[in-house]
Amino acid sequence: MDMDLKDFMEFVQTTARSVGAEISSPWFYLQFGLILVAAGIAYAAETAVRNRIDMTSLAMRWPLPLRHFARVMVASASTAVFTLLVIISRLVMYHATWPSRSYLLMVAAKLGLAWLAIRLVTSVLRNAFIVKLVSITAWFVAALSILGQFDATVDLLDAYAIVFGGLRLTPLLAIKAGALLLIALWATNITSNFAESRINATTDLTPSVQVLLVKIIRIGLLAVAIVIALGAVGIDLSALAVFSGAVGVGIGIGLQKIVANFISGIILLADKSVKPGDLVTIGDNTGRISAMKTRYISVAAGDGREFLVPNEDLVTQKVVNWTYTDKNTLVKIAFGTNYDADPKVVCKLAAETAEAHPRAQKGKPPTCILTEFAEAGMKFSLTFWIADPDGMDKVKSDVMLELWDAFKREGIRVPYPVREIRIRGGALPVETTVEVPN
Repeated sequence: MDMDLKDFMEFVQTTARSVGAEISSPWFYLQFGLILVAAGIAYAAETAVRNRIDMTSLAMRWPLPLRHFARVMVASASTAVFTLLVIISRLVMYHATWPSRSYLLMVAAKLGLAWLAIRLVTSVLRNAFIVKLVSITAWFVAALSILGQFDATVDLLDAYAIVFGGLRLTPLLAIKAGALLLIALWATNITSNFAESRINATTDLTPSVQVLLVKIIRIGLLAVAIVIALGAVGIDLSALAVFSGAVGVGIGIGLQKIVANFISGIILLADKSVKPGDLVTIGDNTGRISAMKTRYISVAAGDGREFLVPNEDLVTQKVVNWTYTDKNTLVKIAFGTNYDADPKVVCKLAAETAEAHPRAQKGKPPTCILTEFAEAGMKFSLTFWIADPDGMDKVKSDVMLELWDAFKREGIRVPYPVREIRIRGGALPVETTVEVPN
Protein backbone atom coordinates (compact mmCIF):
# COMPACT_ATOMS: atom_id res chain seq x y z
CA MET A 1 0.00 0.00 0.00
CA ASP A 2 1.15 3.52 -0.88
CA MET A 3 0.10 5.09 2.43
CA ASP A 4 1.08 3.36 5.65
CA LEU A 5 -1.11 3.09 8.72
CA LYS A 6 0.84 5.73 10.62
CA ASP A 7 0.09 8.48 8.08
CA PHE A 8 -3.58 7.58 8.09
CA MET A 9 -3.81 7.72 11.88
CA GLU A 10 -2.12 11.13 11.91
CA PHE A 11 -4.67 12.40 9.40
CA VAL A 12 -7.54 11.14 11.56
CA GLN A 13 -6.08 12.65 14.74
CA THR A 14 -5.51 16.05 13.12
CA THR A 15 -9.07 16.13 11.84
CA ALA A 16 -10.45 15.14 15.24
CA ARG A 17 -8.52 17.89 17.03
CA SER A 18 -9.74 20.49 14.53
CA VAL A 19 -13.37 19.42 14.93
CA GLY A 20 -13.04 19.34 18.74
CA ALA A 21 -11.70 22.88 18.81
CA GLU A 22 -14.57 24.17 16.71
CA ILE A 23 -17.25 22.43 18.80
CA SER A 24 -15.90 23.90 22.03
CA SER A 25 -16.61 27.46 20.80
CA PRO A 26 -19.94 29.04 21.97
CA TRP A 27 -20.41 30.57 18.52
CA PHE A 28 -20.75 27.07 17.14
CA TYR A 29 -23.88 26.43 19.19
CA LEU A 30 -25.35 29.80 18.22
CA GLN A 31 -24.90 29.00 14.52
CA PHE A 32 -26.20 25.50 15.03
CA GLY A 33 -29.32 26.89 16.74
CA LEU A 34 -29.92 29.33 13.89
CA ILE A 35 -29.61 26.46 11.41
CA LEU A 36 -32.18 24.40 13.32
CA VAL A 37 -34.59 27.36 13.45
CA ALA A 38 -34.14 27.92 9.71
CA ALA A 39 -34.81 24.24 9.05
CA GLY A 40 -38.05 24.34 11.06
CA ILE A 41 -39.31 27.48 9.31
CA ALA A 42 -38.36 25.98 5.93
CA TYR A 43 -40.34 22.79 6.63
CA ALA A 44 -43.44 24.81 7.57
CA ALA A 45 -43.00 27.06 4.53
CA GLU A 46 -42.83 24.09 2.18
CA THR A 47 -46.16 22.76 3.46
CA ALA A 48 -47.78 26.16 2.98
CA VAL A 49 -46.33 26.63 -0.52
CA ARG A 50 -47.46 23.22 -1.77
CA ASN A 51 -50.98 23.71 -0.38
CA ARG A 52 -51.52 27.22 -1.73
CA ILE A 53 -49.64 27.33 -5.04
CA ASP A 54 -50.97 25.56 -8.11
CA MET A 55 -48.16 25.53 -10.66
CA THR A 56 -50.41 24.28 -13.45
CA SER A 57 -52.54 27.43 -13.48
CA LEU A 58 -49.90 29.87 -12.23
CA ALA A 59 -47.16 29.17 -14.78
CA MET A 60 -49.39 28.24 -17.72
CA ARG A 61 -48.33 31.22 -19.86
CA TRP A 62 -44.74 31.43 -18.70
CA PRO A 63 -41.84 30.55 -21.00
CA LEU A 64 -40.76 26.91 -20.78
CA PRO A 65 -37.37 27.55 -19.06
CA LEU A 66 -38.98 29.82 -16.47
CA ARG A 67 -41.82 27.36 -15.93
CA HIS A 68 -39.33 24.54 -15.44
CA PHE A 69 -37.28 26.63 -12.98
CA ALA A 70 -40.39 27.56 -10.98
CA ARG A 71 -41.52 23.92 -10.82
CA VAL A 72 -38.15 22.84 -9.42
CA MET A 73 -38.14 25.67 -6.87
CA VAL A 74 -41.64 24.79 -5.65
CA ALA A 75 -40.67 21.12 -5.38
CA SER A 76 -37.57 22.17 -3.38
CA ALA A 77 -39.28 24.93 -1.41
CA SER A 78 -37.89 23.82 1.92
CA THR A 79 -34.30 23.88 0.65
CA ALA A 80 -34.81 27.29 -1.01
CA VAL A 81 -36.33 28.84 2.14
CA PHE A 82 -33.67 27.26 4.34
CA THR A 83 -30.86 28.58 2.14
CA LEU A 84 -32.37 32.08 2.06
CA LEU A 85 -32.75 32.23 5.84
CA VAL A 86 -29.21 30.96 6.41
CA ILE A 87 -27.80 33.55 4.00
CA ILE A 88 -29.64 36.33 5.83
CA SER A 89 -28.36 35.06 9.18
CA ARG A 90 -24.83 34.87 7.79
CA LEU A 91 -24.98 38.48 6.53
CA VAL A 92 -26.28 39.74 9.87
CA MET A 93 -23.59 37.94 11.87
CA TYR A 94 -20.90 38.87 9.36
CA HIS A 95 -21.51 42.59 9.91
CA ALA A 96 -22.30 42.31 13.64
CA THR A 97 -19.24 40.34 14.72
CA TRP A 98 -16.10 38.68 13.37
CA PRO A 99 -16.50 36.84 10.04
CA SER A 100 -14.96 33.71 11.53
CA ARG A 101 -17.83 33.41 13.99
CA SER A 102 -20.37 32.69 11.20
CA TYR A 103 -18.37 30.16 9.17
CA LEU A 104 -20.88 27.35 9.88
CA LEU A 105 -23.72 29.43 8.44
CA MET A 106 -21.62 30.07 5.34
CA VAL A 107 -21.02 26.33 4.92
CA ALA A 108 -24.74 25.58 5.36
CA ALA A 109 -25.68 28.26 2.81
CA LYS A 110 -23.23 26.88 0.23
CA LEU A 111 -24.51 23.34 0.78
CA GLY A 112 -28.10 24.54 0.29
CA LEU A 113 -27.20 26.41 -2.91
CA ALA A 114 -25.33 23.37 -4.19
CA TRP A 115 -28.34 21.13 -3.58
CA LEU A 116 -30.66 23.56 -5.40
CA ALA A 117 -28.29 23.68 -8.37
CA ILE A 118 -28.07 19.89 -8.44
CA ARG A 119 -31.86 19.52 -8.28
CA LEU A 120 -32.22 21.97 -11.15
CA VAL A 121 -29.70 20.10 -13.31
CA THR A 122 -30.99 16.59 -12.54
CA SER A 123 -34.62 17.58 -13.14
CA VAL A 124 -34.12 16.88 -16.85
CA LEU A 125 -33.55 13.18 -16.09
CA ARG A 126 -36.47 10.77 -16.16
CA ASN A 127 -35.18 7.75 -14.22
CA ALA A 128 -35.83 8.23 -10.48
CA PHE A 129 -32.95 5.96 -9.42
CA ILE A 130 -30.47 7.79 -11.66
CA VAL A 131 -31.68 11.14 -10.35
CA LYS A 132 -31.20 10.08 -6.73
CA LEU A 133 -27.79 8.53 -7.40
CA VAL A 134 -26.47 11.52 -9.34
CA SER A 135 -27.88 14.02 -6.84
CA ILE A 136 -26.36 12.34 -3.79
CA THR A 137 -22.99 11.83 -5.48
CA ALA A 138 -22.78 15.38 -6.80
CA TRP A 139 -23.81 16.85 -3.46
CA PHE A 140 -21.24 14.74 -1.64
CA VAL A 141 -18.50 15.99 -3.97
CA ALA A 142 -19.73 19.57 -3.55
CA ALA A 143 -19.72 19.18 0.25
CA LEU A 144 -16.13 17.96 0.24
CA SER A 145 -15.12 20.94 -1.93
CA ILE A 146 -16.94 23.40 0.34
CA LEU A 147 -15.31 21.93 3.44
CA GLY A 148 -11.90 21.98 1.76
CA GLN A 149 -11.46 18.21 2.06
CA PHE A 150 -11.83 17.24 -1.59
CA ASP A 151 -8.13 16.95 -2.42
CA ALA A 152 -7.38 15.12 0.83
CA THR A 153 -10.23 12.65 0.15
CA VAL A 154 -9.00 12.06 -3.40
CA ASP A 155 -5.48 11.38 -2.15
CA LEU A 156 -6.82 9.02 0.50
CA LEU A 157 -8.90 7.05 -2.03
CA ASP A 158 -5.93 6.82 -4.36
CA ALA A 159 -3.53 5.75 -1.63
CA TYR A 160 -4.68 2.15 -1.31
CA ALA A 161 -4.21 -0.04 -4.38
CA ILE A 162 -4.34 -3.65 -5.48
CA VAL A 163 -2.07 -4.51 -8.41
CA PHE A 164 -2.93 -7.24 -10.93
CA GLY A 165 -0.11 -7.48 -13.44
CA GLY A 166 -0.06 -4.05 -15.07
CA LEU A 167 -3.43 -3.02 -13.67
CA ARG A 168 -3.52 -0.88 -10.50
CA LEU A 169 -6.95 -0.91 -8.86
CA THR A 170 -7.78 1.79 -6.32
CA PRO A 171 -11.06 2.98 -4.77
CA LEU A 172 -10.67 6.24 -6.67
CA LEU A 173 -10.27 4.37 -9.95
CA ALA A 174 -13.37 2.28 -9.24
CA ILE A 175 -15.43 5.40 -8.46
CA LYS A 176 -14.24 7.15 -11.62
CA ALA A 177 -14.91 4.07 -13.75
CA GLY A 178 -18.39 3.63 -12.25
CA ALA A 179 -19.28 7.30 -12.81
CA LEU A 180 -18.03 7.31 -16.40
CA LEU A 181 -19.78 4.02 -17.12
CA LEU A 182 -23.01 5.44 -15.73
CA ILE A 183 -22.72 8.52 -17.93
CA ALA A 184 -21.74 6.46 -20.97
CA LEU A 185 -24.63 4.03 -20.48
CA TRP A 186 -27.06 6.91 -20.04
CA ALA A 187 -25.84 8.50 -23.27
CA THR A 188 -25.99 5.10 -24.97
CA ASN A 189 -29.58 4.59 -23.86
CA ILE A 190 -30.64 7.99 -25.20
CA THR A 191 -28.86 7.39 -28.51
CA SER A 192 -30.24 3.88 -28.96
CA ASN A 193 -33.79 5.00 -28.11
CA PHE A 194 -33.51 7.77 -30.70
CA ALA A 195 -32.20 5.29 -33.30
CA GLU A 196 -34.98 2.84 -32.41
CA SER A 197 -37.67 5.46 -32.90
CA ARG A 198 -36.25 6.39 -36.31
CA ILE A 199 -35.92 2.76 -37.40
CA ASN A 200 -39.45 1.86 -36.27
CA ALA A 201 -40.79 4.86 -38.18
CA THR A 202 -39.27 3.49 -41.41
CA THR A 203 -41.92 1.63 -43.39
CA ASP A 204 -39.42 0.10 -45.83
CA LEU A 205 -38.09 -2.35 -43.22
CA THR A 206 -39.89 -5.45 -42.00
CA PRO A 207 -40.51 -5.78 -38.23
CA SER A 208 -37.86 -8.50 -37.87
CA VAL A 209 -35.22 -6.38 -39.63
CA GLN A 210 -36.14 -3.42 -37.44
CA VAL A 211 -35.67 -5.47 -34.27
CA LEU A 212 -32.37 -6.87 -35.59
CA LEU A 213 -31.00 -3.41 -36.40
CA VAL A 214 -32.04 -2.06 -32.99
CA LYS A 215 -30.29 -4.94 -31.20
CA ILE A 216 -27.09 -4.50 -33.25
CA ILE A 217 -27.04 -0.76 -32.52
CA ARG A 218 -27.62 -1.29 -28.80
CA ILE A 219 -24.89 -3.92 -28.49
CA GLY A 220 -22.45 -1.85 -30.55
CA LEU A 221 -23.07 1.33 -28.56
CA LEU A 222 -22.77 -0.59 -25.30
CA ALA A 223 -19.40 -2.03 -26.30
CA VAL A 224 -18.13 1.40 -27.42
CA ALA A 225 -19.35 3.01 -24.19
CA ILE A 226 -17.52 0.45 -22.04
CA VAL A 227 -14.29 0.80 -24.02
CA ILE A 228 -14.41 4.61 -23.88
CA ALA A 229 -15.22 4.70 -20.16
CA LEU A 230 -12.44 2.29 -19.21
CA GLY A 231 -9.95 4.05 -21.46
CA ALA A 232 -10.88 7.46 -20.04
CA VAL A 233 -9.91 6.43 -16.49
CA GLY A 234 -6.57 5.09 -17.67
CA ILE A 235 -7.31 1.36 -17.62
CA ASP A 236 -5.25 -0.46 -20.21
CA LEU A 237 -7.61 -2.97 -21.79
CA SER A 238 -4.73 -5.30 -22.57
CA ALA A 239 -4.24 -5.68 -18.82
CA LEU A 240 -7.65 -7.31 -18.61
CA ALA A 241 -6.38 -10.24 -20.67
CA VAL A 242 -5.60 -11.95 -17.36
CA PHE A 243 -9.32 -12.45 -16.81
CA SER A 244 -10.13 -13.66 -20.34
CA GLY A 245 -9.57 -17.32 -19.50
CA ALA A 246 -11.87 -17.20 -16.48
CA VAL A 247 -14.52 -15.29 -18.43
CA GLY A 248 -14.34 -17.85 -21.24
CA VAL A 249 -14.82 -20.73 -18.83
CA GLY A 250 -17.72 -18.90 -17.17
CA ILE A 251 -19.43 -18.32 -20.50
CA GLY A 252 -18.86 -21.90 -21.57
CA ILE A 253 -20.24 -23.46 -18.38
CA GLY A 254 -22.50 -21.05 -16.55
CA LEU A 255 -23.78 -18.89 -19.40
CA GLN A 256 -24.20 -21.45 -22.15
CA LYS A 257 -28.00 -21.21 -22.14
CA ILE A 258 -27.91 -17.42 -22.24
CA VAL A 259 -25.44 -17.45 -25.13
CA ALA A 260 -27.50 -20.11 -26.93
CA ASN A 261 -30.66 -18.00 -26.57
CA PHE A 262 -28.82 -14.89 -27.72
CA ILE A 263 -27.47 -16.60 -30.85
CA SER A 264 -30.87 -18.19 -31.49
CA GLY A 265 -32.48 -14.75 -31.27
CA ILE A 266 -30.12 -13.41 -33.94
CA ILE A 267 -30.89 -16.45 -36.15
CA LEU A 268 -34.64 -15.89 -35.77
CA LEU A 269 -34.30 -12.24 -36.73
CA ALA A 270 -32.09 -13.06 -39.69
CA ASP A 271 -34.17 -15.88 -41.23
CA LYS A 272 -37.51 -14.15 -40.45
CA SER A 273 -39.19 -17.41 -39.47
CA VAL A 274 -41.05 -15.51 -36.76
CA LYS A 275 -41.51 -11.79 -36.35
CA PRO A 276 -43.51 -9.39 -34.17
CA GLY A 277 -47.19 -9.64 -34.98
CA ASP A 278 -47.14 -13.28 -36.13
CA LEU A 279 -49.75 -15.67 -34.77
CA VAL A 280 -47.91 -18.78 -33.58
CA THR A 281 -48.64 -22.03 -31.79
CA ILE A 282 -45.85 -23.37 -29.59
CA GLY A 283 -46.78 -26.60 -27.88
CA ASP A 284 -50.25 -26.06 -26.40
CA ASN A 285 -49.96 -22.25 -26.38
CA THR A 286 -51.29 -20.01 -29.16
CA GLY A 287 -50.94 -16.25 -29.39
CA ARG A 288 -49.36 -13.30 -31.17
CA ILE A 289 -45.71 -12.37 -30.81
CA SER A 290 -45.74 -9.03 -29.02
CA ALA A 291 -41.98 -8.56 -28.56
CA MET A 292 -38.68 -10.22 -29.46
CA LYS A 293 -35.98 -9.81 -26.82
CA THR A 294 -32.36 -10.88 -26.65
CA ARG A 295 -33.16 -14.00 -24.62
CA TYR A 296 -36.84 -14.74 -25.31
CA ILE A 297 -39.94 -13.81 -27.27
CA SER A 298 -43.18 -12.68 -25.67
CA VAL A 299 -46.36 -14.36 -26.95
CA ALA A 300 -49.63 -12.64 -25.97
CA ALA A 301 -52.37 -15.24 -25.58
CA GLY A 302 -55.20 -12.71 -25.86
CA ASP A 303 -56.62 -13.39 -22.40
CA GLY A 304 -54.16 -11.22 -20.45
CA ARG A 305 -51.44 -13.87 -20.27
CA GLU A 306 -48.05 -13.61 -21.97
CA PHE A 307 -45.83 -16.62 -22.58
CA LEU A 308 -42.09 -15.97 -22.44
CA VAL A 309 -40.56 -18.57 -24.76
CA PRO A 310 -36.73 -18.91 -24.88
CA ASN A 311 -35.31 -18.25 -28.35
CA GLU A 312 -33.59 -21.63 -28.33
CA ASP A 313 -36.95 -23.42 -28.16
CA LEU A 314 -38.13 -21.70 -31.34
CA VAL A 315 -35.03 -22.88 -33.18
CA THR A 316 -34.99 -26.49 -31.94
CA GLN A 317 -38.71 -27.27 -31.54
CA LYS A 318 -41.74 -27.36 -33.80
CA VAL A 319 -43.47 -23.99 -34.17
CA VAL A 320 -46.71 -23.38 -36.07
CA ASN A 321 -46.68 -19.93 -37.66
CA TRP A 322 -50.15 -19.11 -38.89
CA THR A 323 -49.00 -15.95 -40.72
CA TYR A 324 -45.54 -16.96 -42.00
CA THR A 325 -46.15 -16.43 -45.73
CA ASP A 326 -49.94 -15.98 -45.94
CA LYS A 327 -52.53 -14.85 -43.43
CA ASN A 328 -55.34 -16.71 -45.18
CA THR A 329 -56.54 -19.50 -42.88
CA LEU A 330 -58.57 -22.61 -43.64
CA VAL A 331 -61.31 -23.26 -41.10
CA LYS A 332 -62.42 -26.89 -40.68
CA ILE A 333 -65.68 -27.95 -39.06
CA ALA A 334 -66.60 -31.63 -38.58
CA PHE A 335 -70.24 -32.57 -37.98
CA GLY A 336 -72.67 -35.45 -38.52
CA THR A 337 -76.32 -36.19 -39.38
CA ASN A 338 -78.54 -39.24 -39.18
CA TYR A 339 -79.26 -41.49 -42.15
CA ASP A 340 -82.69 -39.98 -42.74
CA ALA A 341 -81.13 -36.83 -44.22
CA ASP A 342 -80.13 -36.40 -47.87
CA PRO A 343 -76.29 -35.98 -47.88
CA LYS A 344 -76.45 -33.75 -50.98
CA VAL A 345 -78.88 -31.40 -49.26
CA VAL A 346 -76.75 -31.41 -46.13
CA CYS A 347 -73.59 -30.46 -48.06
CA LYS A 348 -75.39 -27.69 -49.96
CA LEU A 349 -76.92 -26.30 -46.76
CA ALA A 350 -73.58 -26.35 -44.91
CA ALA A 351 -71.75 -24.60 -47.78
CA GLU A 352 -74.42 -21.89 -47.99
CA THR A 353 -74.27 -21.35 -44.22
CA ALA A 354 -70.49 -20.92 -44.25
CA GLU A 355 -70.57 -18.66 -47.31
CA ALA A 356 -73.04 -16.35 -45.57
CA HIS A 357 -70.61 -15.60 -42.74
CA PRO A 358 -69.14 -12.06 -43.15
CA ARG A 359 -65.53 -13.22 -42.64
CA ALA A 360 -65.69 -16.02 -45.23
CA GLN A 361 -63.68 -15.18 -48.35
CA LYS A 362 -65.89 -14.75 -51.38
CA GLY A 363 -63.21 -15.74 -53.87
CA LYS A 364 -62.76 -19.18 -52.31
CA PRO A 365 -66.17 -20.90 -51.98
CA PRO A 366 -66.70 -23.24 -49.03
CA THR A 367 -66.50 -26.99 -49.53
CA CYS A 368 -68.49 -29.70 -47.77
CA ILE A 369 -67.78 -33.39 -48.31
CA LEU A 370 -69.13 -36.64 -46.93
CA THR A 371 -66.28 -38.36 -45.11
CA GLU A 372 -67.74 -41.50 -43.49
CA PHE A 373 -70.78 -43.72 -43.04
CA ALA A 374 -70.40 -44.28 -39.33
CA GLU A 375 -72.36 -46.47 -36.95
CA ALA A 376 -74.33 -43.55 -35.50
CA GLY A 377 -74.81 -41.63 -38.76
CA MET A 378 -73.09 -39.84 -41.64
CA LYS A 379 -70.01 -37.66 -41.01
CA PHE A 380 -69.22 -34.51 -42.98
CA SER A 381 -66.32 -32.05 -43.19
CA LEU A 382 -66.96 -28.36 -43.93
CA THR A 383 -64.01 -26.15 -44.92
CA PHE A 384 -63.86 -22.46 -45.82
CA TRP A 385 -61.26 -19.68 -45.88
CA ILE A 386 -60.97 -16.52 -43.79
CA ALA A 387 -58.56 -13.66 -44.38
CA ASP A 388 -56.91 -13.68 -40.94
CA PRO A 389 -56.56 -16.33 -38.20
CA ASP A 390 -57.58 -13.89 -35.47
CA GLY A 391 -60.83 -15.03 -33.88
CA MET A 392 -60.92 -18.33 -35.75
CA ASP A 393 -62.66 -20.11 -32.88
CA LYS A 394 -65.36 -17.42 -32.82
CA VAL A 395 -65.92 -17.90 -36.56
CA LYS A 396 -66.26 -21.66 -36.13
CA SER A 397 -68.76 -21.17 -33.31
CA ASP A 398 -70.84 -18.72 -35.37
CA VAL A 399 -71.01 -21.07 -38.36
CA MET A 400 -71.90 -24.08 -36.20
CA LEU A 401 -74.73 -22.14 -34.51
CA GLU A 402 -76.12 -21.05 -37.88
CA LEU A 403 -75.80 -24.62 -39.15
CA TRP A 404 -77.76 -25.86 -36.13
CA ASP A 405 -80.57 -23.40 -36.87
CA ALA A 406 -80.59 -24.47 -40.54
CA PHE A 407 -80.84 -28.14 -39.58
CA LYS A 408 -83.78 -27.33 -37.31
CA ARG A 409 -85.59 -25.58 -40.17
CA GLU A 410 -84.99 -28.45 -42.60
CA GLY A 411 -85.81 -31.20 -40.11
CA ILE A 412 -82.31 -32.66 -40.20
CA ARG A 413 -81.31 -34.36 -36.99
CA VAL A 414 -77.86 -34.64 -35.50
CA PRO A 415 -77.18 -38.22 -34.36
CA TYR A 416 -76.49 -39.07 -30.78
CA PRO A 417 -75.66 -42.49 -29.30
CA VAL A 418 -78.66 -44.66 -28.35
CA ARG A 419 -78.37 -47.82 -26.23
CA GLU A 420 -81.08 -50.47 -26.19
CA ILE A 421 -81.28 -53.24 -23.61
CA ARG A 422 -83.15 -56.37 -24.65
CA ILE A 423 -84.23 -58.94 -22.03
CA ARG A 424 -84.62 -62.51 -23.17
CA GLY A 425 -86.58 -65.15 -21.22
CA GLY A 426 -89.24 -62.75 -19.95
CA ALA A 427 -87.52 -61.52 -16.77
CA LEU A 428 -84.21 -60.71 -15.26
CA PRO A 429 -82.80 -63.29 -12.82
CA VAL A 430 -83.62 -62.21 -9.26
CA GLU A 431 -81.65 -63.44 -6.27
CA THR A 432 -83.91 -64.50 -3.38
CA THR A 433 -83.06 -65.06 0.22
CA VAL A 434 -84.93 -67.55 2.42
CA GLU A 435 -84.70 -67.16 6.18
CA VAL A 436 -84.51 -70.48 8.09
CA PRO A 437 -86.02 -70.35 11.65
CA ASN A 438 -83.87 -71.53 14.47
